[in-house]
Amino acid sequence: MNEEFSPPILGGDIETEPRCPCILLLDKSGSMSGEPIRELNKGLSLFKDELVTDSLASKRVEIAIVTFGPVHRETEFCRVFNFAPPILTANSDTPMGEAIKVALDMLRQRRNEYNQLGLPCYRPWVFLITDGGPTDEWKSAAALVKEGEERQTFSFFAVGVEGANMDILRQISVREPLYLKGLNFSDLFQWLSQSMKAVSRSSTNAKVPLAPPGWASV
Repeated sequence: MNEEFSPPILGGDIETEPRCPCILLLDKSGSMSGEPIRELNKGLSLFKDELVTDSLASKRVEIAIVTFGPVHRETEFCRVFNFAPPILTANSDTPMGEAIKVALDMLRQRRNEYNQLGLPCYRPWVFLITDGGPTDEWKSAAALVKEGEERQTFSFFAVGVEGANMDILRQISVREPLYLKGLNFSDLFQWLSQSMKAVSRSSTNAKVPLAPPGWASV
């Protein structure tokens, strides 16, 4: 965990823009080694490239990354133009429950910072990608996800890569988890970037229709 992180000092017109936070929960356990982790890394780079070209999204979208295997705060919340996609390496187990709790705590802290600064905030997205099942206690994390969805404090999405325990993902996520077709991370992150662009162009309390995720099956 990066204990040295300090949120940027806010000032200037760009800093009055509403925030659209998106936190990625990425499985980098040993089973992701080889082509899966390589394609995931390519997808992260594409995610940055797609968002940074959109003038409004680059001002409003904030990205954070929590990886698990082990749990690590890989990237603290930052604007798109400051986001440096990490190069992930696969190792260890799948402590998904702890990772979800860490991510939700990061999100709570960031929302508190927005409130202190008087900044409007879109409903945050929490986006989980895994090719396995949790190797730690996960039911308390699932309860937190359900509570957050009921209070509309965030939207939680779960994506299973080949080998994922979809039954457990269904118990964690209120929304039906999606199953990635092959290793189509590029289309996944292109869809995610397009969704973030659409959300950032709307008003903060609007319901935004999303394009069908052609990269996935239920």
